[in-house]
Amino acid sequence: MRFLITGGTGFIGSALSEHLLRDDHSIMIQTRHPDSVTGNIESIECLEDLSSSEAFDVVINLTGEPIANKRWSESQKQKIINSRLGVTEGLVEFFKRAEQKPELFISGSAIGFYGIEPSSENMDEKATGDSSFSSQLCQQWEAAALQAAPLGIRTCLLRTGIVLGQGGGVLEKMTLPFKLGLGGKIGSGHQWMPWIHLDDLIGVIDYCVHHPDITGPINGTAPNPVTNAEFTKALGSVVKRPTILPMPGFVVKLLMGQMGEELLLAGKKVIPLKAQQAGFQFKYEYVDDALSDIINS
Repeated sequence: MRFLITGGTGFIGSALSEHLLRDDHSIMIQTRHPDSVTGNIESIECLEDLSSSEAFDVVINLTGEPIANKRWSESQKQKIINSRLGVTEGLVEFFKRAEQKPELFISGSAIGFYGIEPSSENMDEKATGDSSFSSQLCQQWEAAALQAAPLGIRTCLLRTGIVLGQGGGVLEKMTLPFKLGLGGKIGSGHQWMPWIHLDDLIGVIDYCVHHPDITGPINGTAPNPVTNAEFTKALGSVVKRPTILPMPGFVVKLLMGQMGEELLLAGKKVIPLKAQQAGFQFKYEYVDDALSDIINS
C-alpha cells in the first residue's frame, strides 16, 4: 500500500516508517525538513504541494508542536493548537480535491481528551472530556479530523498514552536521573499514567489498517495503566536505583504552571477497550516488562 505520514520523522513516525518499509509499503512523509528524509521514502514540505492526482491508500497524521516542551503561555497554547488543527485541516482539504480518496485516515489525538478531573474509573473510548486545555485541544483536533468521514474515508482517532521506547519520548528524559538515584514520584503519585510500549502502538496502528471494521476513537494505551507512584517504583527497579526523591506538587505548579498541573499532576485510568474487543494482542501488557525490554535490550 501507499502511505502518507505527517510527522513521519518524529519518535513515533520514524518507528512507524521503519515498520511499513519492512512490509514493503511505499511511504511519503510531509515534514518541515524534507532534506532530512533519507532512504526509500518520498518527502514533501507542504500539503499544498500534493497534486489532486496523488493517491494514497492510508494517511496517518502524527504531526504537532510538542505539548510538554515549554510552559503554556497563551502564545504557546495557540502554537500547539495551530500546529495540530492546521495540518489536520490541510489534509481534509487535500482529501476534498483528491481524485482518489484514501481508504483510511488515522489522525493522532491523545488521552488528554479525557481531561483532568480526578477519577478512579476505567476510561474507555465512550468516556467524555472536560474544559481543561488538553481536553479541549484534543476535542478540536478530533473534530477537524472527523471532517474526513463525510467524504467516505474511514477515520480513526488514535488517542495515544505515554509512549515508552528507545530513542525518544518520556523515557529519554527520565532514565538518566533515575539511574543517578534522583528519581521519585511526582506530587501525590496517585495520578494515573496510561502508557504503551512503542512496538504495541505501532501494532495498534497496523491493526487499524488491516481491520476495516475499526473506526472512530481508539485508545493507544496498554491494558494495565499504573499510577505515577507505581511507574516510579517499576522504573527504579529496572535501573536498580532507589526512588526516594519526590517532586512536590507545589514545585511542579511553580516551575511548569498549567502544563505541569494537567500533564504531570493529573491523569485518568484509560484502557484500550476498543483494541481489545477487536482482538488486538498486546506484546507488553505490564509496565515492568515494557521498561525491562526497553532499558535492558
